Amino acid sequence: MYHYTAIQWLFFFYFYCFFGWCFESTYVSIKSRKLVNRGFMRGPFLPLYGSGAIMMLVVSMPFKDNLVLVYIAGCIGATVLEYVTGVTMEALFKVRYWDYSKNKFNFQGHICLGSSLAWGGLTILMTEFIHKPIEHLVLSIPDSILTSVTLLLTALIGADFALSFKAALDLRDVLEKMEKAKEDMLRIQKRLDVIIAVTSEDLENRKEGFSDSLAQKKEDFTASITTRVEDLKSNIEGKLEGFRTSAQKSPNQYLESVKNEVAELRQKYTRSVADRENVSSLRDFFQRDMIRSNPTMSSEKFKEALEELKQHSNKKN
Repeated sequence: MYHYTAIQWLFFFYFYCFFGWCFESTYVSIKSRKLVNRGFMRGPFLPLYGSGAIMMLVVSMPFKDNLVLVYIAGCIGATVLEYVTGVTMEALFKVRYWDYSKNKFNFQGHICLGSSLAWGGLTILMTEFIHKPIEHLVLSIPDSILTSVTLLLTALIGADFALSFKAALDLRDVLEKMEKAKEDMLRIQKRLDVIIAVTSEDLENRKEGFSDSLAQKKEDFTASITTRVEDLKSNIEGKLEGFRTSAQKSPNQYLESVKNEVAELRQKYTRSVADRENVSSLRDFFQRDMIRSNPTMSSEKFKEALEELKQHSNKKN
C-alpha cells in the first residue's frame, strides 16, 4: 500500500497543502464575509494540512483492512501532530495560530476532544475516498513532468516558507518590544508614585509605613502588567503634570533634589512611548498580511499588544 517514490510523496504533500488552503480559506472567508488568504504562508499552501494528510496515509497503512483501527490511528496520529505543531509554533513565535481554549475537553488549548474525533473521521474519508482518485491522477503523470513540477514547487514553497518564517519571527520581536516598552512605563509610574508619596505634605507621617508600601508595590507590579497602555499613559502624564504644577506652586528642598530624576523619568517615558508606537506601526507588508491571514491568532502573554497590532493591520488593509 502506497509504494510511492520520494517525488510522489512530496507532490502529494504539496497537493494536500493546496487542498487544505482552499478548504480553510473558503471557510474563513465565508465566516468573515470577506476574502481571507488563510494560513502561515503567503502562497496558497497550508503545511499543517499537507503534513496531516501524509500522516493519515502513513498511520493507516498497517490497518488498511480495519476501519475502526484506521479511525483510532487517525485520531491519535493527527492529535499528536497538532499538539507538537502548536506547542512548537507558540514556543518559536509567542502566539497561537489556533486555540481550542474555549472548547470542551481541551488540553492546553492546542488540542481538544472534538478536533481529535474529527481527525479520525477525516482519516477514513482520506484513505477511502479522497486519496484514491488523486493517487490515480498523480500516477498517470509522466515521471519527468512530475519531477519538474515538484522541484519547481519545492523552490517556490521553500522561498515562501523562509519569508513567512522570518515575518513570524519579526512579529514576535515586535510583540516583545511593545511589551518591554509597557514594562518600562510601569516602572516609571511606580517610581513617580514613590516620589509623589515622599514629597507630600504629611511626609513625616508617611515615613514609618514607607517600607511596607514599597514591598506592596513590588507585589502589585506583576498584577499591574494587565493595565491598559492607554490608561497607563494617562496616569503617567497626569503625575508628571501634577509634579510640575506642585513644583511651581510650592517649591521646597526635596522637590529640588528630585527635579533631575523627574526630568529623566519624563525623557524615559517619552522615549518608551515613541519606541512602542514605532514598532507597532507595522510597516512590513508580510507582518500585516500574516495578522490578517490569521484573525483568530492569540497570545496570552502579549494579548493587548497583539490586539493593537490587529487594529493597525486592519486600518492599513
